[in-house]
Amino acid sequence: MPHSPGLCLVANERRISYFAFMPLRSCRVTIQDMDGITHTVEVTTETLYEAVAQGLAAIRGNEWAAGIAEGLNAVKVSVANVRVEHAVKMVDFKKWLERPGGSPREVGQHQRIRAILGIPLSR
Repeated sequence: MPHSPGLCLVANERRISYFAFMPLRSCRVTIQDMDGITHTVEVTTETLYEAVAQGLAAIRGNEWAAGIAEGLNAVKVSVANVRVEHAVKMVDFKKWLERPGGSPREVGQHQRIRAILGIPLSR
């Protein structure tokens, strides 16, 4: 039996999956380093916070970027399909990441983003 998006086969029964498939979006992530230099990377993600995480991981891995300031430093995310720009304060991003997930979807998002950043999964 073919699988449909949003459905999974469990014990020969079709059940609705809790994880809705989100469309991938091409995003431009911009952040300023501790020397005041602005860095921008292109990432493809499903969610805003995943874009922040992938952007931080890419910029932190670049030798041209000095350390990234935490706290009130904003990470700008610009979505390509209909270019919309978002600014997420690092303090808000960290609070969201440390907050225990509620729904299965949010728990999955937290795990995926922690993995992108190399943060051990919390139990």
